[in-house]
Amino acid sequence: MRVLIAEDEPALARQLADSLGQAGYAVDAAGDGARAEFLGQTETYDAVVLDLGLPGMDGLTVLRRWREAGMAAPVLVLTARGSWHEKVQGIDGGADDYVSKPFRMEEVLARLRALIRRSSGQVQPELRAGDVTLDPRGARVMRGDTPVKLTSHEFRVLSYLMHQRGRVVSQAELTEHIYAQDYDRDSNTVEVFIARLRRKVGPGVIETVRGLGYRVAAE
Repeated sequence: MRVLIAEDEPALARQLADSLGQAGYAVDAAGDGARAEFLGQTETYDAVVLDLGLPGMDGLTVLRRWREAGMAAPVLVLTARGSWHEKVQGIDGGADDYVSKPFRMEEVLARLRALIRRSSGQVQPELRAGDVTLDPRGARVMRGDTPVKLTSHEFRVLSYLMHQRGRVVSQAELTEHIYAQDYDRDSNTVEVFIARLRRKVGPGVIETVRGLGYRVAAE
């Protein structure tokens, strides 16, 4: 899963990026409004963390332009504590949720998980396929009662496919959602990740739909 962080405070942006990376996300960052608007309209994200106080172009303007351009990714806005008018403007402008500064990182992660879960049509906090369980809260995967050790990219592939259960996902789409913007992307490596995952979680979890992509069957 891939997330954009639009935050102009360098220390906070690094803290967010580090925490999201440790939670299993591919992360891009933008330090001003123009960069955030560009990335939001040219890259593919599963969620966005957007500070409303961005320099150059404020977050509300960025958000409005994203929505006018048809960007559908869920957006979590960051607002100043007590600025109720910013919260209202953000929600009315197309945001899906908000967190007031200062905040606890656990709350941001929990709200992002909920936004991603709802946007992909999932109800339960844990994702299941056969005897495989993926817990986004701890970036953990279990096969029955046995923990499954995955690399960061393997986890992102499995997480995205399980969030899209029942739908065929192409190699190109997977590539867009597992790599950050500055990463050397190679769609051919997706086949390698799929092969490794099948050895670790079992051959029946991820189905190959010839000529189209991969699918995790809906329960």
